[in-house]
Parts: sequence; C-alpha cells; structure tokens
Amino acid sequence: MTARPYRVVQWATGALGRAAIRGVLERPDYELAGVLVYDPAKIGLDAGELAGRPPTGITATADPADILALDADCVIYAPGPDGDPLGDSGTVCALLAAGKNVIATHGYVNPRAHGPHLAAELEDACKRGGTSVHGTGVSAGFMSDLMPLTLSRLARGINHVYVRECSDFSGHPSRRMVHQLLGFGKTEEAYLRTQRSIRGAMRTLATESLHLVAEGLGLELDGIDIDTGYRLAPAEFEIASGTVPRGGVAASRWTFSAMAGGRPVITIEQIHKADAARVPDWGAPGYAIRVDGRPSITLSTEEDWVSNAISAGAAHALNAVPVVCAAEPGIRTFLDLPPIFGRPSRRVGSGV
Repeated sequence: MTARPYRVVQWATGALGRAAIRGVLERPDYELAGVLVYDPAKIGLDAGELAGRPPTGITATADPADILALDADCVIYAPGPDGDPLGDSGTVCALLAAGKNVIATHGYVNPRAHGPHLAAELEDACKRGGTSVHGTGVSAGFMSDLMPLTLSRLARGINHVYVRECSDFSGHPSRRMVHQLLGFGKTEEAYLRTQRSIRGAMRTLATESLHLVAEGLGLELDGIDIDTGYRLAPAEFEIASGTVPRGGVAASRWTFSAMAGGRPVITIEQIHKADAARVPDWGAPGYAIRVDGRPSITLSTEEDWVSNAISAGAAHALNAVPVVCAAEPGIRTFLDLPPIFGRPSRRVGSGV
C-alpha cells in the first residue's frame, strides 16, 4: 500500500472500460489519472461523462503519447476483443518502459505460453520501467485457469482438468461482437472463410490458460489440440444485436486440449450460442469445472452465476492494482502474486 492514492489510467472505454472508470472513482485509494479512447466522438469528453458520473476534470485523449507522458502508477489496458489479443504488444511494452504497470483485461494471463520472444520483450520493458504486467479477466483469467487451480488444492493424483463455458449472446447488444467477431448470422461459407482469424484469437487465449494450469500442476505439455464445430439456424430469429437468418451460423463450439504423454490432461470447451433457446445442442449456458482426481471435484453454475460479467471483469482488474504495483518488475501471473481480494463498499458500516 502507498500513502497516496494509486494513479490509474483507463485505456479504452468500451463497456468494461467504463465500468473500470466507475470503479476507480468509487475507491478513495485510487485516483483517475487519464483516459484513452479510440472513438473520435469521445475525444475531449470528460471521463465522468463517459462513465455516467459527474465531471472529473479528466478529459479523454486518443493520443498514446499523452498517456505515456502522464504521472501514473498503473494502466488498465482494455482495448477490446478484436483480433489478436497480443497484436499491440508494442504499446504494452511502451507503457511498461515508461514506468506504468499494466493490467490487461484481454490476454497476457500467461505470456510465456507464446514462447521466449514475447516474454523477453515484456521482461525487458518491465526492467527498463521498473514495472510489472499482469493479465486478468473472467475467462480467460478466472474461470478457465484460476478456479481450476484453486479447486485442485482439494485433490491428489489429478488425472484430468475440464473447464466448460457456454455463453448465450441473445441479449448482447453489440453487432460487431456477435455478428462480426463470433460470426453469428453468416452463411456457412462466409463463416468458414473468416474462421482463421477467430481461430487465432481463441487459440491465443486458451493457450495461456492451458499453460498456466499446467504450470500450476507441474505438468510438461506436448502440445495443444483444437477441435471446432458449429450449428446453423433452422429458422430465422431475432436477437438483441440483429437477425440470424435461416441457415446462418447460430452456435459454435471450440475444444482445446492440452496433451501430455499422448493424452489430454487439461481441456477447455467454449460454446457460444446466438440464442440458447433456439440451439439446444451442447447443453445449457453456464460454467462447469471438473478436477478428476482423488477425490474428484465438480463446480457448476448456471448463466446467472454473476449478475454482471462486464462489471466483474473490470473489478478483477481494479482489485489487482495494489498487488501488481507492489510486485517485483516483470511478467506476473496468478502464480507469481499473492492472493487478490475485493474491498468493502464505502457504504458498509457507514450507514450510507
């Protein structure tokens, strides 16, 4: 802990970024130092206006140089799920080298999983800036890696770890996310043409989680197998983000298996549905985690396991700020840091 508030920058102001700004403004031990935006319409707006809060005096900029020049302790790096989560690692390295710890909400859960080159670049930037980089999230960053490792404490002689995530996007408002990135509503041919870029992003995130779990369990992996599938809509239907026509892609399943000794030892299954009520295949929305050992442990949830997943993702990053800022310079995964906890609301015990 420091005697002064942690000065925090919010990088990107999508739904998660706006939730993070609100979280910074609510904590007396944090101070908002700056905001970076991508949308030209947001340039110059007050951070409070962007987040639905009173004015803060902090105006949004689209110039990374403005952020690099700030006096700040930490950057909540949340540029969104487009394409390769690590595609702008040069910016992350620049922030680290400029003396700003980075907590990413998409990727960087375990950068060493991608080989020595990226890890060396990040470590060098951290050394020059005296900073740390840490990846958080909900999945990856919690349900697909932190939770399985936590449950593994109750088992011995572990044989296999299985994580299932099934998400229903019927209420998601973003057409870019649902139709462009996930490919829902596209013809079968169009979906298969664009699957390569989606496959790369999905593999990047799953690889980090698989290697983090393997490292925590003391496993040496031989490689990662990928299996994919999809379902087409039997009839046209409407969801919050638009129309899924008859014959358009309405669901997808991705299975990533970490192999050791010629068999799968860790499996992550991710299922995305345009509308779970219209696509019953592959089970109901929610999470399931199973550690097959002695004893075996199973934890399952329905889709309402968290009241707001976006807010939860922002909170996971915000709660990590003091721990990451206090850490030794370098890549810092869940395995490298002490436990990270939330904080009581200021209303608790105050009568407010």
